[in-house]
Amino acid sequence: MPGTDSSPRTGSSPRTTTPRTVLISGASIAGPALAHWLHRYGFAVTVVERAPALRTGGYKVDIRGVAIEVADRMGILEDIRRASTDMRSGAYVNDDGKRIATLPADIFGARTDRDDEIMRGDLARILYERTRADVEYLFGDSIASLTPVAPTASAGPGASTAPDGWRAGDDAAGVEVTFEHAAPRRFDLVVGADGLHSTVRRLTFGPEEQFLRHLGGYISAFSLPDDLGLDREELYHAQPGRLICAYRSAGDPAAKGWLSFRSPRLSHDHRDREQQLALLEAAFAGMGADGARGWREVPRLLAAARAADDFYFDGMQLIEMDRWSRGRVVLLGDAAHCASPASGQGTGMALVGAYVLAGELAADGRGPAEALRSYEAEMRGYVAVNHAVARKFARDMTADTRRQIRFRHLMMRMLPHMPWKNLVAKKIAEGVQRGANAITLKDYPVPAAPLASGAIRAVPTSPGSPGSPTSPGSPGSPTSPASPAPSASPAPNGAADGAAAGPAPSAAGPTYAA
Repeated sequence: MPGTDSSPRTGSSPRTTTPRTVLISGASIAGPALAHWLHRYGFAVTVVERAPALRTGGYKVDIRGVAIEVADRMGILEDIRRASTDMRSGAYVNDDGKRIATLPADIFGARTDRDDEIMRGDLARILYERTRADVEYLFGDSIASLTPVAPTASAGPGASTAPDGWRAGDDAAGVEVTFEHAAPRRFDLVVGADGLHSTVRRLTFGPEEQFLRHLGGYISAFSLPDDLGLDREELYHAQPGRLICAYRSAGDPAAKGWLSFRSPRLSHDHRDREQQLALLEAAFAGMGADGARGWREVPRLLAAARAADDFYFDGMQLIEMDRWSRGRVVLLGDAAHCASPASGQGTGMALVGAYVLAGELAADGRGPAEALRSYEAEMRGYVAVNHAVARKFARDMTADTRRQIRFRHLMMRMLPHMPWKNLVAKKIAEGVQRGANAITLKDYPVPAAPLASGAIRAVPTSPGSPGSPTSPGSPGSPTSPASPAPSASPAPNGAADGAAAGPAPSAAGPTYAA
């Protein structure tokens, strides 16, 4: 049954004299989770992240169903348990903040059995700390271009293995990557784990407009002072077409605000904070102020959003694509199949996708093209179910009329007193749980223990090449300053022979560009 398989088998995994090199764009959840698995399989991994440091903000996220099993196999489940939000209850409040309907937090979150909840930033930190010693992190940088590299003559017909360690016969032998700041390098594979507005997807497949499906709403999240005195409690307030929430989780001195509103797609720059704040403030203008309808806390929440250093705003949107890979470039997580916050499944899908992609890439006797096809085949049904969940919950998240809101409050007040309340709670969770368990995990063999970090660190053989031990400022360079954590990439604990950056950029294929 999904989520109950035994831990991965210990066994041999494919190794090559020169480790296969993988560049992952994005250091949120999917990217570091993939880095964890690829390192265990013997790949040399680099993660590039646009942000200058690890992003530790964000709202609470659920780890459910099969994702719990993946976390267990990764060895991070106990870390997640220790960092659990430990939410106790959720309540709807009226304009004056009086609680009018209260339920246990697990019913609000549609959680059952082993499911847990954690702040996104805490999970990101756990994954980073688990990988930083063995994976090269490049913060404050981004991919500028991707150019496929044609196979060399030695990888032609009759050759059993390509120079990068994969079976010959694929339509490329790697990817030349230029960065906004770092020197160009060649990688055997590039993974876009860079979210809804993926740069890798845009460079490889074209503008996001062709893949984006707006679900009719927007969401914002941010930190704020806990003036409400919350203790592992979340408070909700509903108005027609709008939903407001404030909560504080275990161990967090700050509270979190969460505002959503129904709207057709709005034109704005997803990196322009002022535009986003203006849209949010317009959607909630006047609510709760000077005797107007709405929770009296709304003006304070809007002020906190403007002051927050972790302000987030975006549409509730799906990404739908016919394929997630092209040549030696593949997409993972939200970049490939964002299910929007309405699904409650984005984090779980990222963890599961990373497990599946790494397992397929490391399988013996196949090239990357076959591995990427298998990755898609494993994940497609799982993604389709969760997209359907997202569409439903996006419609249900906000009520259209005050009558609908009153009815919801009435049902919530009655539920704790109903003799069949457990059946009702199970029914509430049914859709989300169906999505959380919509895949059966393969039992991929992995090494008994990760390779020593020095055994997989590949560097160029030519002195002075980007990333070589003698290149000024490169990780491990004698002249490189010590790297503070987490705002700079950790220095490797050694280096293996073999070229990671490769020769000069090839003109064998077109540059992937929008």
